[in-house]
Amino acid sequence: MESLGEMLKAWPGGKSMNDQAEQKLRELMADPLVERLFVKHPELDERAVRMNMNRVYQYVNEYRNCSNCPGLNNCPNDFEGHYTLLSCETVNDQVQLIDRKVSCKKFLARRSEEQIKNRIRSFYVDETALNNGYSADEILFNDPKRTEAAYQILAYIDKTKEEGLQKEGLYLAGKFGTGKTFLMCYLLHELAKAGYSGAIVYMPEFVEDLKSMMHDQTKLRETVEMMKETDLLIFDDIGAENLNPWVRDHVLGSILNYRMNRKPTLYTSNYELDALERHFSFTSKDGDEQYKGERLMNRIKPYVEVVMVTGENKRGRK
Repeated sequence: MESLGEMLKAWPGGKSMNDQAEQKLRELMADPLVERLFVKHPELDERAVRMNMNRVYQYVNEYRNCSNCPGLNNCPNDFEGHYTLLSCETVNDQVQLIDRKVSCKKFLARRSEEQIKNRIRSFYVDETALNNGYSADEILFNDPKRTEAAYQILAYIDKTKEEGLQKEGLYLAGKFGTGKTFLMCYLLHELAKAGYSGAIVYMPEFVEDLKSMMHDQTKLRETVEMMKETDLLIFDDIGAENLNPWVRDHVLGSILNYRMNRKPTLYTSNYELDALERHFSFTSKDGDEQYKGERLMNRIKPYVEVVMVTGENKRGRK
């Protein structure tokens, strides 16, 4: 029986093809990456490389692509964000090359960021703050007047990472535009990296949307259950909404009643706690109901640490 080499030589152009294959083999054998492969696996021989030229070529080619990475979105490798890694196994006294796909650092970083984003849900909040990324230096030094509040946020993050979810949340109070929402989004992002789920809810629009949910009980139930069960729940700009008794007593009250002593609820507000209680005590429908305001505040005040956020109004700045 003729060997494959003899058959190639017999075909028109076969000798040329065989010569090209031999040239490619010599180039591969001389490649520094393949030389290191021989050092790492002394059992490897030229026969194994010859039998697995496609694997070896892909291994070398994808390594070069990664060394000159054009970015994950322009990855030239066969499997985006992955490269070929070779190892050796000896089976029946024969050395075999085994290839496997390995995720690159850029792919792992993107997947990690996607997992972080998937742990956070936002309702009616501008997601720019959630998606732009953060640094501790930016949080601490962007506004020196806000530094003390920023340290309290960082301390809460560290405590949660060390001890697990706290029963006590945070209540960020301060004037317009001082960065309360920004600080809360940073907190969510950092704790999402630690594996915690979270939701941030812009209260004025959420309360308005609840009115339409009255006619969609399935959506209302799913929304309330999610807010009860998420690890971290932030009510953003609480006190700016136009409350009605149903929202206050049956929706907000139900969520807070479930979460107290279970999971932390956090808030941002332009009101301090006493002023927020007065806000809860009055509705356009039933007027002043101090008892009901006190009842709701009894589900907030004992379960938060108050953080006063001072600083300049940053809205509208470029």
